[in-house]
Amino acid sequence: MIGIVDYGMGNLRSVQKGFEKVGSTAHIVSTPAEIAAADRLVLPGVGAFRDAISELQRLDLIPAIKEHIAADKPFLGICLGLQMLFDVGYEDGEYQGLGIFRGSVQRFASREGLKIPHMGWNTIELQKPVPQLTGIPSDATFYFVHSYFVVPEDPSLIATTTTHGESFVSSVSRGNLLATQFHPEKSQNAGLRLLKNFAQSMEGQGSTGTSHGLPVVSAQ
Repeated sequence: MIGIVDYGMGNLRSVQKGFEKVGSTAHIVSTPAEIAAADRLVLPGVGAFRDAISELQRLDLIPAIKEHIAADKPFLGICLGLQMLFDVGYEDGEYQGLGIFRGSVQRFASREGLKIPHMGWNTIELQKPVPQLTGIPSDATFYFVHSYFVVPEDPSLIATTTTHGESFVSSVSRGNLLATQFHPEKSQNAGLRLLKNFAQSMEGQGSTGTSHGLPVVSAQ
């Protein structure tokens, strides 16, 4: 089962419809028991880092999410669902994240001519082989909406980078976990390919993923 975590701060229906387009059924999950029952887990998120962490704590969802990740079951974080995996976020203060990975969430530095938030289509540059990105070219375009980005302490986590005034980490991966700053559910062919790869991922697959017989998508 694919479970999409509902904590009141995600584009749940958009993500759910994305999976439907690639022939997979995803269920909305909102309790620790439902999260524990999921074979594959999606943590979406839009809004403020502080509020998102607060809601996960209030609903007592954090232990179940951490257990899923610790078991290396397939996990997809989207936007805020990427940022919350790190130690600390600096949006309107300093707030503790889930601490899955060491690192921080920083704001784009203001500079003349740079639009913040970073909003719209931008290209990714693949930094390492990632099973969930199989068949997606390194210059594929994805849809972004954000003012903050992650800064991992461990560079081996970096799956893709993107440039907006400066190069930043646009996704991270480890084992069966992939977390993206961009929104695959809004990213047309490349995004749907990512969702398809994730839906067909297997526990324990790690870094040895297959193409599942899917065609390579062209850059947007």
